[in-house]
Amino acid sequence: MSKDKVLSNKTNLQVLYEDNHIIVVNKRAGDIVQGDKTGDKPLSDVVKSYLKEKYNKPGNVYLGVVHRLDRPTTGIVLFSKTSKALPRLNKLFSEKKANKTYWAVVKKAPEPLNGTLKHWLKKNPKNNKSTAYSDEIKGSKKGILHYKTIKALDNYTLLEINLETGRHHQIRCQLASIGSPIKGDLKYGFDRSNPDASIHLHARRLEFIHPVSKEPIDIEADPAEDPIWNACMES
Repeated sequence: MSKDKVLSNKTNLQVLYEDNHIIVVNKRAGDIVQGDKTGDKPLSDVVKSYLKEKYNKPGNVYLGVVHRLDRPTTGIVLFSKTSKALPRLNKLFSEKKANKTYWAVVKKAPEPLNGTLKHWLKKNPKNNKSTAYSDEIKGSKKGILHYKTIKALDNYTLLEINLETGRHHQIRCQLASIGSPIKGDLKYGFDRSNPDASIHLHARRLEFIHPVSKEPIDIEADPAEDPIWNACMES
């Protein structure tokens, strides 16, 4: 598998991997993966434009949305280029056979430094926010994540996170519930926003079995250029 990253000048899209059936891109902060009520152009349309331009395709371009990332989050997003691959990828994700690894920068290091968080999460559609509870309440869903501290920065801590469940704003909500909100995440209690309205949550790695070739795929995405992320990337 090629590790080359292609940046299309016209679409400003960072492609991490592409073959006949799938395309994987590194989402920027502020991009929405799929169209919503804001009417802003979604990442899915940007990818379609990239494919139309690259292959000089007439008419509409097929693209299947497999999963999503929150708007202020960055990192790996996988799309299906064929109707053959999409249901297989959907099954892969629904059966939790795709391993997703996230990076999160927090100001207050969690105690202990490595551990598992288990909460009952309930989404409030009115403010698009989830709340974590220690016990099950009506309408809540169980949320489990595993975290480990991988780097202590001058004023922040870098955590690596693996999800056991995929709930609304799960990482943001659960880290905030233990007093470690993600840098820039005003919605979940961080004291100030980032200048670009991003949060320091990044989908770093995605591992899965290719839906058609059945080969193992392992992709990493570097976070955006900024002093904090740059410090995280230093060896």
